[in-house]
Amino acid sequence: MASNNRILFHGKGGMVRYRAPEPSEEEKNYKPGIKSITEAAREVEVIREADVVVVGGGPGGFAAALAAARTGAKTVLLERYGHLGGMSTGGLVNIVPNLTDVYGTRYIGGICQEFLDRMDAIGAAFRPDEGEWGSTEENVLKYYKDSNFQHFFIRKNPEGQETLLYTTIFDPELGKNEMNRMVGEAGVKLYLHSWVTDVVMDGNTVKGIIFQSKSGRRAVLGKVVIDCTGDGDLLPCAGAESNDDIGEDMRIKHLCFGFWIGGVDFRAFDKFMSQRPDDWMRLKNVLHDTGLYVSFFRGMLKDQEDVAWFHPHFIAASQTDVDEMTRVDVAGRDKAVKTWELLRSEAPGFEKSYIRLTAPQLGTTGGRRVVSEYDLTAPDLCRDEPFEDTIAIFPNNDRGPDSLRWSKVFVPLRSLIPAKVDGLMVACRAFGSDDEANNCFNLVPHCMCFGQAAGITAAIAARDGIRPRDVPYSEVREKLLAGGAILP
Repeated sequence: MASNNRILFHGKGGMVRYRAPEPSEEEKNYKPGIKSITEAAREVEVIREADVVVVGGGPGGFAAALAAARTGAKTVLLERYGHLGGMSTGGLVNIVPNLTDVYGTRYIGGICQEFLDRMDAIGAAFRPDEGEWGSTEENVLKYYKDSNFQHFFIRKNPEGQETLLYTTIFDPELGKNEMNRMVGEAGVKLYLHSWVTDVVMDGNTVKGIIFQSKSGRRAVLGKVVIDCTGDGDLLPCAGAESNDDIGEDMRIKHLCFGFWIGGVDFRAFDKFMSQRPDDWMRLKNVLHDTGLYVSFFRGMLKDQEDVAWFHPHFIAASQTDVDEMTRVDVAGRDKAVKTWELLRSEAPGFEKSYIRLTAPQLGTTGGRRVVSEYDLTAPDLCRDEPFEDTIAIFPNNDRGPDSLRWSKVFVPLRSLIPAKVDGLMVACRAFGSDDEANNCFNLVPHCMCFGQAAGITAAIAARDGIRPRDVPYSEVREKLLAGGAILP
């Protein structure tokens, strides 16, 4: 075996990146004998008409439906899984990062903050005390370093000091229920287990959607439709332009198979690491060399301190290709079980552990992005002045020296509006952006901000009978501020 002291971790953030499995030669060479079939024309029952139809119940869709309903719109929300929250719950990406800059100034509020406050009130969230935001005290930072969560909680300020960010972690299972409660309180009509497969068009305008479920194929008509699918699934159906160029070394090139191992005695594990460092390094080498998972986070949620969180990333050619997604799901699960088996047999503290949870849905991080009225691009991340239609301010913590010069980024409403299609908005990671802007600003809190702005805009457009692109920004701004958003 190679030296016990060799470096194991590589890639940004010190994480190992795994390559998505290649298809077999047989699969690569397979070609069906029949190239296509023609589906018979059929009538589809319209089961509902609404002002605003939101497709996808992830962070963006949850916030969009809530904001639209609270603005007075009759709102329908459709979600393909049996729960809300998308990646933040079903993908186990239950970390809501970068809510402040390195100085402790908070820029993200609104529905995102409201949800986190509600989770905190029921004891289902962990976050630093407000007085600790921006702290450089080592006794404050040590807890996050020991838990291996420093990537989400710690950055360096211009003086080179490590400083604490405001980041929140919440319980994904209780989060699903709290989101149900919030959309129910707002009067949103919710359809779970409903996969939207097409849009209803009138010329260049989206007029509704068609979805498939156990009840069959049905339609919902709406004055404005908001695509919150994450992957911009409605864009090709509506004829909206999009792009999916992603640099090879970017986070948004990855699929993720998240899982949790419970029942870990971390006191015994810490003793093993400190007293037998060569054995621990040897075990890490075995995990690494056999393609298994090396790094994990320690649970911070109340009464869940015995949980190890694994978020392994796979570099994927496509995050919307069903074959590749299937290969990663199968390989990811197999690696998860083998990782647990090896830790259970070789790592003190893992003897009585068990696989507590695997992500109900495969983690996706990027992909199709709409060509919007204004695509946010890399130069916009180094911009001093807000846009005239700014709908969100995002702390700019992940871009090295540029983050120290430009501590915040502004996002315009136009980035949520397709350039050439009416009746449609986008409020998810598929917002109008290049890959660099998307790589930094498509996380849970960002999507909630997009959703809140899109929901308000769509509700006003439906009420006044105008296109989303024609809604006066002043009214959107007024309602965003009333809803707790933080704007220039």
